[in-house]
This record gives sequence, structure tokens and C-alpha cells, in this order.
Amino acid sequence: MTIGGATIEAELAAIRPWADVAPAIDAEERQMRLERARALTEAAGADALLVNAGASLRYFTGLAWSLSERMVALLLPLSGPPAIVCPAFERGSLEAGVAIAADLLLWEEDEDPIALVRRTLPRGATLAVDPLLPFQWGERLRAGGLEVIDGAAAIDGCRKCKSGAELKLLAQAKAMTLEVHRRAARILSPGMAASTVTKFIDDAHRAIGGGGSTFCIVQFGRATAFPHGLPGEQYLEEDQLVLIDTGCRVEGYHSDITRTYAFGRATDEERMMWALEKEAQAAAFAAARPGTPCEEVDAAARRVLEAAGLGPGYRLPGLPHRTGHGIGLSIHEPAYLVRGDRTPLSPGMCFSNEPMIVVPGKFGIRLEDHFHVTEDGAAWFTEPQTAIDRPFG
Repeated sequence: MTIGGATIEAELAAIRPWADVAPAIDAEERQMRLERARALTEAAGADALLVNAGASLRYFTGLAWSLSERMVALLLPLSGPPAIVCPAFERGSLEAGVAIAADLLLWEEDEDPIALVRRTLPRGATLAVDPLLPFQWGERLRAGGLEVIDGAAAIDGCRKCKSGAELKLLAQAKAMTLEVHRRAARILSPGMAASTVTKFIDDAHRAIGGGGSTFCIVQFGRATAFPHGLPGEQYLEEDQLVLIDTGCRVEGYHSDITRTYAFGRATDEERMMWALEKEAQAAAFAAARPGTPCEEVDAAARRVLEAAGLGPGYRLPGLPHRTGHGIGLSIHEPAYLVRGDRTPLSPGMCFSNEPMIVVPGKFGIRLEDHFHVTEDGAAWFTEPQTAIDRPFG
């Protein structure tokens, strides 16, 4: 039995740390990233690139550092060593986490890191800045005599196509989360609180080696009609739909998988919509080929739904949001499978595929798996769900 029939204690006790561990990103790959970023920065007409704390800083330096009011950033000139801007009192933590050779631009608490960056570059230089750099910091750099331009072409140009090593890390994260999904389905029972399932999923992600859940959405019945759930507690009843959306990280790389299935009997309407959802997901996957614009993948899913009388566009019943998002060191990152994003697909690009159907006031169906673009099409990281009452084959 894949839905119900087991206990939380038994399922947690059966989990073992993931055995097939993907290698971490090595120094050679990080150096290649820096050189590509330099080339893209130069192509954009800039003299240097400023990468803010967050996923992009980790991508280039290995340094896992969250954005705060204190500037921590990579300054990458077209030639010469990279430099990391950091508060002086954080030097020890920085040196323990950074995975590249870099100069340190340290500033004390009563000093201005913006002025430090300005002094490092010649007046009038063009600086490409991380699109996630705070607006105020960018304006102060500009006011200090630098030409400031958008650095998205350099940063996203590096990050959007994943290397073989990145694909392995992503594959591990997704396989781990799918295993947690399987075990979560087994513990379900009438009257169980959604918060109990959420806690189990977090504990299971820890036990399997994912460091806990990065997020978790557990919805029952009518709540499944709300893409990101409803506030308050829910309790599972017989013959309700269950929607669980969750993920973890491996070396910073994300999983994000959703399953929707029946706890008990599904209605004819639920079965029909589930089948449409699966057909739309398959159509999006089939449309994903090198050179195809991202928006065409979204359009392929919508054509299935609109042919069945749903929509059109974002109207409900139908698909209220984009078909998918890029994924890597950020759970949502460019490019996006949505109307208006004409980015051509390229090998190594990775996306969620989740053309959710919402029937207002009743239920929602979301099947979410991820694929990566190959030389001649696309490949799933995880096999899609097989049936509304057989979520795992």
C-alpha cells in the first residue's frame, strides 16, 4: 500500500542517510565560472562585476552567506584577482567558507563599504551589479562616479545552464525528496493534522541527509485549490485530495516536488482534472527542446487545458500561474516557463514543470517534477506520478 498503513515512527526508523552522494563543486569548475563571468561582463561593456551575498555569491565563491544590511560581495575585475568585500569582524567566518583564492576588502563598522568599492575601481569605470543588489547601494555607487549597469547578463548567463556536476547535485536532492514523499504518503491516516505531516517531512529530510525541508506545503481537500495553501490547521478526512509540495538542498542545490493524490476515493471530476493535469505536464515536457522559447513550453500546457474548456489564460477553472521556473542554487531563478519569456532553451537549463489546475472552491491538482534540457529534447530528474491513487508507481 502506498497511501496510509504505516506509522511515523516506523518510517523515520527505516530511513538511512543517502548513500549515492554527488561530489561537491570543485576548484576547477569555480575557476571556469569566474572566467566565464569575466567574459560576459566584458561583453556587456563593463570593467568589473559586483556579486551580492546570496545564491550567486555561493555560485562563484562557495561562500554561503545570506543578504543583510552589511555588504558582503564579490568584486570581479576583468583582470587581476577577485576580491571579497566583507566586514572585518567576519574575516574568520569568511575564510572558513570561501572556496576560491581572493583578495579581501575588509571594512570596519564605522566605515563605508560602498566607498571601499568605489576606491577600488577607477572613477568613471563601468560596474555591472547583481540584479539583487539593494537599489540604494547601486545609487550610491553611481553617485560616487561609477557607471552602474545591470549585471544579469553575466550572472544569469553563467548560472542558467548547469554543468554535469550541478545536474548530479540537483538529481540527488530531487531523488531524496521523492523518497520523503513516498514515506509521507504512507503515514497518512484519518484525523491527522497537516502540521504533523509537515513535521514528519522535515524530520525525514534531515534523516535522509537533506538538512531538513527548505519549505513544505501540506493541503487537504478544499485547501488544495489555493496554490500556496490557507492559514490555520487542517485535518485529513476520508475521500479527500492530498497535495504536498516540498524540497530540500544538497550543497545548496534545490529540489521542489509536488504530488496530488486521493486519500480514499476520488470523484469523477477530480479524476478528470487529474488526467488533464498529467496531459498538460506531458505536453510541456514534449515541447522542451533546444532553441524553443521558454514561453512556448507554457503555451503547450495551456493548449491542452484550453482544449478541454479551461481558462483561457489565467482564468479559473484553469492554470493561474506560470508552468514552471528555473531551479538551481535558487529555488526560483531565471529563466521562466511563462508567456513573455522568450529565452531560448539550451542544454543544461533546469526547470520545474507544474501546470496546476485550480477549480475554485473545490480543489486543485498540481503535479510538479523537474527536467533538464538535453541536446535533443529534455530529461526528467524524477518520474512523473502515474495515477491519482498511485502516486509512486
